[in-house]
Amino acid sequence: MIAQKVTRPAPSGSAVDAAAKAIKAAKKPVVLLGGQACREDALKEAARLEAAGVTVYSDTFVSRQRRGAGVFLPKKMQYFGEMALAELEGVDLMVFVGTTTPVAFFAYPDRPSVLLPEGCETLTLAERGEDAVAGLSALAQALKAPKEGPAQSLTIAEAAPSGGLNAYYAGASIARHLPENAILCDDAVTSGTGVAAGTATARPHDVLALTGGAIGIGLPMAIGAAVAAPDRKVVSLNGDGAAMYTVQALWTMAREQLDIAVVVFANHTYRILNVEMTRTGAGQAGPQAARLLDLGDPRIDWVSVANGLGVPAVRCETAEDFDKAFADAMANKGPRFIEAAI
Repeated sequence: MIAQKVTRPAPSGSAVDAAAKAIKAAKKPVVLLGGQACREDALKEAARLEAAGVTVYSDTFVSRQRRGAGVFLPKKMQYFGEMALAELEGVDLMVFVGTTTPVAFFAYPDRPSVLLPEGCETLTLAERGEDAVAGLSALAQALKAPKEGPAQSLTIAEAAPSGGLNAYYAGASIARHLPENAILCDDAVTSGTGVAAGTATARPHDVLALTGGAIGIGLPMAIGAAVAAPDRKVVSLNGDGAAMYTVQALWTMAREQLDIAVVVFANHTYRILNVEMTRTGAGQAGPQAARLLDLGDPRIDWVSVANGLGVPAVRCETAEDFDKAFADAMANKGPRFIEAAI
């Protein structure tokens, strides 16, 4: 059976006209992208809006996004609600393209949940099932936007970072050695910010990421990517807590000899949950609650785990060691495992 390409309907002309009229009348409009609107062709059209003076954001969590050199990088909606609203202060119009009203990841007492500034009007240019590329292109034309907008330039550090390893140094090394058209599967949780900062100007690549709170997607998602695109290098980025949910995926990588480089950022705690516990306002966690979020008793020997499941593994404690290990993983086919001790 031959798979048929699904054709999305274009947004209505009235939706395009309404968005253009509202943007022209607004003092501080923004466009929020999600879903298909974060693919490469759509980002090119969104960049035209940015060039026309309209600030473009993406959802906090996007299932698939093109990033790197030659690609427009929209702002990302802040994870914490109060930070998002502070950044959006004064925005009086939000236009949705392939997404809906943004909300905070968790709901807590006395903290904002709906991420819309007071008095901000909203409208939808393209529904999730509609053609975001066509919608953005039509809107750019209606606004007489430039034919091209901004894009990231290739900026890669010539020298490897040095000193104690952290997520930002790891991100710089990943950017240095990541081949063009690689696929990053991101479940790095609190370490993801550092990697994203480093790879924003790397060679063009795709990022696949979780879109909800179910951590553990990084390893199996990498398997899917490697099977679907065997000619592309796949990198799986994981927090140690996240990796423990689906660690058996390493065995599948070894069995099928998939071309995946796995990085586990080992801080021996569920750091994101520690942050979220503090944000509940419940006070300092007691011994029992703190122990529930700890991964250090006993400490996981990631190198032994990976080797035991058939994946060659190395532990890196310095930025220099990580740079070398990641370069080796990119230069050789087949599964590799790097424990980044941060």
